Amino acid sequence: MLVFGVIGIIFVITQGALVWSLIRYRAKGNEITEPPQIYGSNPIELAWTVIPILIVFILFLVTTRTIYSLDMQEPPEGALRVKVTGHQWWWEFEYPDLDFVTAGELHVPKGVPVFLDLRSADVIHSFWVPRLSGKTDCIPNRENHLWFQADEIGTWYGQCAEFCGTQHAKMLIRVISEEESEFEAWVANQKLDAPQVPTPLNGKEMFLSLACVNCHNVNGIMMQGGFAPNLTHLMSRDTIASGAAENTPENLKKWLRDPNSIKDECRMPNMMLTETQIDSLVEFLTTLK
Repeated sequence: MLVFGVIGIIFVITQGALVWSLIRYRAKGNEITEPPQIYGSNPIELAWTVIPILIVFILFLVTTRTIYSLDMQEPPEGALRVKVTGHQWWWEFEYPDLDFVTAGELHVPKGVPVFLDLRSADVIHSFWVPRLSGKTDCIPNRENHLWFQADEIGTWYGQCAEFCGTQHAKMLIRVISEEESEFEAWVANQKLDAPQVPTPLNGKEMFLSLACVNCHNVNGIMMQGGFAPNLTHLMSRDTIASGAAENTPENLKKWLRDPNSIKDECRMPNMMLTETQIDSLVEFLTTLK
């Protein structure tokens, strides 16, 4: 508001002088005379040099102080802490105080400050949810910080804001703010191991027999992966592939059949699965709620 006020005053003065000059010195009729030529005025030139320098200096000091106050290195009191890791091309969210890891969607309670520890697993990414905060880079071997507070219930959309490869445009972010009670219920479910639901097509056994377990973790079933999103509660998410597609059985089948059909040149390989294997895997994945 201070910057807006200062530039507003400058605008009024300069444009007012321009309009006044156009009216006061406009040509009348066909009479055109050359105005008097004035060459140089030290006081005027000094004024229009010194005054802008002083204005810019004051705005610089105010802006620097504001940025410094916002650039917290420690969480605000009562903040929810989340470790955010950018991968090519998806987001991992770890809640260290709540002891669970998820991916794709960041759930937060309404009205509570959220403090993010930002890092990258590969190249430079940038975390940006425009309606909640400014953008902050996620840099390999470095930890940056960002905090925000969602004062309304809703879903806030963002994405990686630093070009990071072929699927940069589909490295989306979804921040879901909800009432405290709903958030606590979501947390309670996320902390549980994957449900053990018998499936006619033996989906769990199919999952364990394939290379899926080398990349994905499923709490309570297999924990030797970690390179790809945690699937423990996959069906509690609205989207797959970091927001690239709606999370439905049909899209899961499409993803397993050929990941490049949804996210070209993504890190998930095409495992050349048969339709029988795909049906069995989707049967298992849809139990992970």
